[in-house]
This record gives sequence, structure tokens and C-alpha cells, in this order.
Amino acid sequence: MCGIVGYVGLRETPGRELYALDYVLEGLRRLEYRGYDSAGVAVVADGAVDCRKKAGKVSSLDAELAANPLPDAVLGIGHTRWATHGGPTDVNAHPHVIDHGRLAVVHNGIIENFAELKNELTGKGYTFESETDTEVAGTLVADYYNKDAGRDLTEAVRLASQRLEGAFTLLAIHADHPDRIVAARYNSPLVIGLGKDENFLGSDVSGFIQHTKQAVEMDNNQIVTITATDYSIIDFDGNPVSGKPFEVTWDAAAAEKGGFNSFMEKEIHDQPSAVHDTLLGRLDETGHLTLDELRIDESLLRSVDKIVVIACGTAAYAGHVARYAIEHWCRIPTEVELAHEFRYRDPIVNEKTLVVALSQSGETMDTLMAIRHAREQGAKVIAICNTNGSSIPRESDANLYTHAGPEIAVASTKAFLAQITAAYLLGLYLAQLRGNMFADEIGEVLSELQAMPEKIQTVIDGADEIKAMGTEMGDTESVLFLGRHVGFPVALEGALKLKEIAYIHAEGFAAGELKHGPIALIEPGQKVFVVVPSPRGRNALHSKVVSNIQEIRARGAETIVIAEEGDEAVAPYANHVISVPASPTLLQPLLATVPLQIFACAMAEAKGYDVDQPRNLAKSVTVE
Repeated sequence: MCGIVGYVGLRETPGRELYALDYVLEGLRRLEYRGYDSAGVAVVADGAVDCRKKAGKVSSLDAELAANPLPDAVLGIGHTRWATHGGPTDVNAHPHVIDHGRLAVVHNGIIENFAELKNELTGKGYTFESETDTEVAGTLVADYYNKDAGRDLTEAVRLASQRLEGAFTLLAIHADHPDRIVAARYNSPLVIGLGKDENFLGSDVSGFIQHTKQAVEMDNNQIVTITATDYSIIDFDGNPVSGKPFEVTWDAAAAEKGGFNSFMEKEIHDQPSAVHDTLLGRLDETGHLTLDELRIDESLLRSVDKIVVIACGTAAYAGHVARYAIEHWCRIPTEVELAHEFRYRDPIVNEKTLVVALSQSGETMDTLMAIRHAREQGAKVIAICNTNGSSIPRESDANLYTHAGPEIAVASTKAFLAQITAAYLLGLYLAQLRGNMFADEIGEVLSELQAMPEKIQTVIDGADEIKAMGTEMGDTESVLFLGRHVGFPVALEGALKLKEIAYIHAEGFAAGELKHGPIALIEPGQKVFVVVPSPRGRNALHSKVVSNIQEIRARGAETIVIAEEGDEAVAPYANHVISVPASPTLLQPLLATVPLQIFACAMAEAKGYDVDQPRNLAKSVTVE
């Protein structure tokens, strides 16, 4: 949930004009999508820890620093918060300064045994100012530092980490050690950035991408100590371990707005390249589909008799699209499970089950816990993920990376289309491997997929009418979405976008369910989006959806119909028609979703809301 940054440099490095605070604040601004209830920074300077923090966004912290500057320093940590324990107040904001002002900590995650630890520490005479579990964790570090750890900060963090339960990334600095930051990672993201005479820590690489592309992955149960010129990693038992170096493949410009009003708008426009790049390099010299990342024995993939897709939120709707495609192409029974429900219902999975986990960040805690459970039952897991080096790919048997680039807006857009694209590739690959489709059939679908980026661009280029519609409907209080077949998850995703950023009542329904209850919601003027499948595909499906449009129009609904170019059958029953280029039915979500994203963005902006940072939400959900 929260964003964490750490920086250590050398003051005497030629040409370096910035101090730790500059680097930390820059990193926090780039990580603010992870949480924006409050923000704070702490530095070590002149033998002391100095801290500033404020409820609100990083801009509120900027104002506080302008009024009360921090001293120049070459070491600092920062935090932007999505509140869990304790409300978003100045006191609950991180960093928490402990041990008579000598120690400062920041934390991402939840300490599940904080109450037990707090009682123990209270019994030792410690007092607490905040409502947070973080202050408890920091106080535990201080207790070990001054006693069992012999004033060794790395050892104190290690001993404390052995006592903490739940999920945490914990960064600690101390006035006694003005040259180092110590950080522990357990079930919460952390990555190391390597520079010249400077090193970084971040919840993800966005926190330091402006300065280095060289990074190091950390695993669970590990502690890193960084100085300006070195880093070392140990496990929670104190044994030295090696991190996994990697190079970031995108640059800082990819995490900038690039002239757009919002990151969400920019990321909608990024979608043609996100789909193109996810498709890139997937064919070998003979024209066969090849997924080099899928390092699972082919005999195991041929023996799979059930696929379970696990995901949350938008990724789950991508999973529903995947289900239609995989079952059609591969003839393998496929289920879609919400990750946070999966392991609590005693699911039936075994060595012949393939679990496909979808996550943009690769750190979604519900999904991570679900794949651990699946692997314990003998299932093989393939991760579809957008973030290299994150936890879910590392803990899966194989990975299929999307190449959407950084997604900053909380409401997912380009990651959704990239996940669907990757799921199509997986389905086609399994069909090729198992002999469910002939080579020319697979080639035909791949050709249609490769044409999609240009078609998506066509939808984006014709978005003026959709934007105007969103602006005009700014005072609308309820919007419904209908779809059949792959149009149903598109309807669910359209409704979710309005809930996330426009804060209005929005529901997605399978159109056939109308007559079983939801049609009671239809009243004169009710806005209803309808996703219509291609008339060139399953004709019965198309005619059924046209009938649904007639049913709601007869009851006074205002219908906004997304249909294939040239589909004249919908025109008599639509108040508005949004045309998308022709495509096979299974691939239509790559096109039909885009107008719904644009509409939601325009409506939210018309209401005056921050579309990138909607209330109560954070980009990456790293707690269960």
C-alpha cells in the first residue's frame, strides 16, 4: 500500500548538488500512487535524526518543509501512506521517531501481532504517541538496539524482524550510524537501486528510476544494509545471501504525464504500445508461438485437466475474458477465482491443475497468498505480471510478463489490456502444445491480435464524442453496464472504473440476467451502456443483446451502445452509438473497454475529482 524511499550518498562526489532530501522527495512524488493519506521524511545530520511529516499528499509535506526546513544531509528515508492502523493524521504519519529522537522508522504492511508486542513493551516502560503498528515495530527495534543487539542497527532490525508477524517492509536509520540504512522485507515489496557513490531503496523502481536503472531484487525474510558505496544482504537467521541484480527496461519519462492532464489519460493513450509490446517477440523463426518465460515441462502442461485463474479487481475481469478464450481454444475447464476467497474455501487443486495468477504490481498480497496455497497442493503456477522482480513472479513456477511500462494511475487501464493480451497468448500456446488448434488457425488469431494496436489507436483518436458525453453526464448518479459473453467482464470493468474515480453507483450485469431482477432498476432516463458482440460471430448472441437493448429502451432507459462499425441493427434502439473497429468476438474486449475508460475519466474530471488518486484507494494492495 504505502510508498517507501531510502537514499544514501557521499557529499564529496563531484557534480552532486542535491542532498538526500531532494532524492527522497522526488521518490515520494513518483510513489505517491501507492498511498496519499500522509507523507513524511527523516534525515540524519549533525549527529541527530530530524523529521518532518504531515497528513495529506506530498504537496502538504512540501509546504511543511518550506515552513520548517530540514538540515542538509546525505542520508534520508521517506514515506507516503495509505492508512491501515490509525487514521491519516500528523501523529500517525511516518516516519516514527523513537529512542529519544535517535531512531526513525518507516513501514509498509500490517504487523498482525502488534497488540501483543505493544503490551510487552508497555510493561517495560515504553510509551506510545500514535495509533500505529509501525511505532510498535520501531520501539521493538530500539529495545533490541539498546540491549541484545549491542547497538548494532542491522542486528537490532534482524532480531525485531524475527518477532514481527504479518507483512512488512521496515526501514530504519539511527543517529549513531549516519552512513547507513537498514531495511527488512517480509511479504511486502522492496528493491535496491545501485548508483555511483549513492544507493537507494524503494517500494518499487519508480522511487529511483530518475537516477539509476541498476537494481537488485530481495526475497522474503531478508535484511539489507546500504551505504553510499555498498550493500549487504542477510536472512533473518543472520546468514549472508545474494540478491538478484537486474536492469530496469524503461526510463523515467515513462513515469511522467507527458503533457496529458492525468496519468490515467496518458496510460489510456499508452494502450496501443502496451498491447504491441506484450505481443513482441513471441514467434520463432518457423512462425510457431513461443513463450520463453514458461519454463514448465511441456508434458506437465499437456496433462493439465483444469485451469484456475486467480486475481483481484480489474485483473479478475481480465481473468474472466481469459476464461472464455482458453476454454474455447484449449477445451480445458477454466475457473476464475477472487484471490482473497480462493484459499479460504478449501479449493480442489492438485498436480494436474494449472493456476494462472494475474497482478499488475506482482505484490498483491491476496494473490500471493493464494498462489502459495495452490503450490502447497501440488499445482503449477504461471504468473501474468507487469513488474519484473516482484514477489508473485518470483514465487511462481513460470512467468509471462506484460510490457505495459509503469502504470501510475490507481485505476488500471493499460495493464488490463496487456493482461488480456498475455492471457490470449497463453491460451494459444496451450492450444498449440496440446494440438487443439491447427497452426493456420493459431496464425490467424495472432494476425488479428497483431492488428489490435492500430485498432485501439483508432478508438482513442475518435474519443472526442465519448469525452463530451462523460462531461455532459457529470451530474449523473447511476450508470448501468450490460454485456454478454466476453462483453460481460467488459461491463464489470466499465462499472468498476466509474466507482473508482467518479464515486457514483455503477453496476455491471450479464445482459441475460436483466429479466431475472435487475430490470427493476430501469426507469426513465437511466443511463445504460451495452456492449454488443460482432454480428459476424455468433449471430444468436448478437440478436439476444439487441433484444436486451429493446427491453430497456422500452422502459425509458437512455442507451449508449458500443458496437462494431457497420452494425446497423443497433441504431434504432440506441440513443448513442460508439463504434469500434471490427474484430473477432473473443478479441473485442481490447477495443470495447477503451471507450468505457475514456468516459469514466471524463466524468470524474467533470466532477472535479483527482482521477489518478481516488479516495480510499491505493495502487498496490500489499496487505490481506
